[in-house]
Amino acid sequence: MPQTSMISVIIPTLNCEATLPACLSALIPAVVDGLVREVIIADGGSSDRTGQIAESSGADRVSAGPARSNQLIAGAEKARFPWLLFLPPDAIPGAGWEREVETHIAKVDAGERKTGAGVFAFEIDDSGLAPRVVETGTWLGQAIFGYACAEQGLLVSRALYAAAGGFQPLEALEDLDLTRRLGRRQLTRFRTPLLTAIEHYPKGYGTHSWHYGVSLALYGLKGPAGRIAALGSRRARSASL
Repeated sequence: MPQTSMISVIIPTLNCEATLPACLSALIPAVVDGLVREVIIADGGSSDRTGQIAESSGADRVSAGPARSNQLIAGAEKARFPWLLFLPPDAIPGAGWEREVETHIAKVDAGERKTGAGVFAFEIDDSGLAPRVVETGTWLGQAIFGYACAEQGLLVSRALYAAAGGFQPLEALEDLDLTRRLGRRQLTRFRTPLLTAIEHYPKGYGTHSWHYGVSLALYGLKGPAGRIAALGSRRARSASL
């Protein structure tokens, strides 16, 4: 690979021993090539082997509160490189992801592309009709409202992240909140998928989609009910990690 700006990868974790090894393994080619220069595990107080897995991989660790938004904030504060890549611990970037990401960064750095952020295509690593319905519903929601979900990850230049105000300490939907502040024009949607593990849906696709849909609706109201619903969705998501 030609030299380009380097990336800090930030992975928020809370009891992720089942899925974290695969996520970390997918980063190895980009680490070897020098594109990824550091991996930061921002942990919310795991009681399983997440810490040992992070240590054995050589990743840096930072402690944060159990809320995912606080983990993302803490990881971003520790990061040292010009580009930040936020990845969920239960997802694996598809083959060749590093080439598409490097091309994006190179074009932004050269002034050939104005968008300073990118998200992966959303796919669930499962067969059958139910995961395809969830994927389609997510795509339609994004096409209409212009947001991206946590399961797509987020690549963003440090400068743009700071200009947009970064992640906020929300109980849920912090990714939607940030991507909506970035705006459609600042988001490139990569063709490479980010494959979400079925462990992300411990209560099934229907229950997960219901919680997420209610939280999305009430997020728009910005009232106490929305914050309560978002908290319920956060608890459901935490149980999946």
